[in-house]
Amino acid sequence: MSRPDDPSHTDEAWREIVANFGERASIDEPTPTPSPDPVPVAETEEAVLPAWLEDEGTFVPPEPPKVPRPRTWQRGAAWSGVLVAPVLALVLALTTIYVPPLFGVVLMLWFLGGFAYLVATMPKGPTNDPWDDGSRV
Repeated sequence: MSRPDDPSHTDEAWREIVANFGERASIDEPTPTPSPDPVPVAETEEAVLPAWLEDEGTFVPPEPPKVPRPRTWQRGAAWSGVLVAPVLALVLALTTIYVPPLFGVVLMLWFLGGFAYLVATMPKGPTNDPWDDGSRV
């Protein structure tokens, strides 16, 4: 008998593979073993539940606090004043479209008012978190 690292063993294995190429390998299926019968539970025995399962269903969460109404139109007007007013002024200046001077004053007041509103509604005061870098979402 040849050893597995013997070159003649490897050559013999390759010849066998080439000779049987394309044939489906037969796999002997193991005979199924019968499963053991389940052990019947006596009707008088009650299932013992862990303590954490016995109290399931008794917890009632507290009433959540009411969500404050967002000031969406004020904040939207402020952000559009900060973002849209300068862009509109730049477009008007680059296209040399004549607008009355009052329109320029309104754009400037819209920008300043929006900026002032956003600064005024920022959260105030320090936080108790030493790792807080000050950014807000």
